[in-house]
Amino acid sequence: MALFGKPQYSTVTVKKKDIPKDLWTKCPKTGEIIYNRVLKENLMVVPSSGYHFPIKARVRIDSMLDEGTFEEMDTEVSSLDPLEFNATSSYPEKLKANQAKTKETDTVISGVGQMGGLPVSIAVMDFRFMAASLGSAAGEKLTRAIERGVDQKIPVIIVSASGGARMQEGILSLMQLAKTSAALARLSQAKIPYFSILTNPTMAGVMASYASLGDVIIAEPEALIGFAGPRVIKETTQQDLPDGFQTSEFLLERGLVDLIIHRGEMRDRVINLLKALYRAPKAARAS
Repeated sequence: MALFGKPQYSTVTVKKKDIPKDLWTKCPKTGEIIYNRVLKENLMVVPSSGYHFPIKARVRIDSMLDEGTFEEMDTEVSSLDPLEFNATSSYPEKLKANQAKTKETDTVISGVGQMGGLPVSIAVMDFRFMAASLGSAAGEKLTRAIERGVDQKIPVIIVSASGGARMQEGILSLMQLAKTSAALARLSQAKIPYFSILTNPTMAGVMASYASLGDVIIAEPEALIGFAGPRVIKETTQQDLPDGFQTSEFLLERGLVDLIIHRGEMRDRVINLLKALYRAPKAARAS
């Protein structure tokens, strides 16, 4: 009968090993778990699903420009507190917290560089800094980037990612919409191309101004792009919104976006557009 007796198990204590944090990320589209190193090597795009995670502005600049050619400008430009805004925390405290988190002075990184050997003036928004809200400092950096295009007769590239105007600066934030748009009008008069690249999300005042004024408007796949949020629009119009409303694909079908380009292909495709649309002045070509 011992052959059929209840088996005896010894008790083994297994200690849970410490698992390092931030090793894996879950794809919001498929639920797939991705090793973070793979994501970074793929410019924060999930290889299987093509889902585009946000990317740091400096990483994006490195991925687009020729190696070693980027020269950052306007590093001294930063936001002040002209309205002495104070809510749960003061505006200066909010700025300091975001500067410490991102290691950046404000939303926009701007400068000049080369793409495929062609000179460009570039400005890139970083959503990590106060949701890339548009304040006076960001507007000034963007305007200077556009003006460099006019002065140096080189194409301008702006990569947008924003939740809209910065409420802590009130009307001063809204003035940046007109300021940047006026600068782009001068660029257009000089017949210098402007490439607007829209990423997830590009909303509100940013989309209502310089982001929608490109000679070529490019979007990343499945980016949220629009002015007001879907809930506000639905309540205002009293109508149900179609599927995919305010996505890159929806806007491409209706002509507001010219191209949808995967992040991994962005550099090569933009270089091709530069070669097609830009002719350097004779003096620049000779040098």
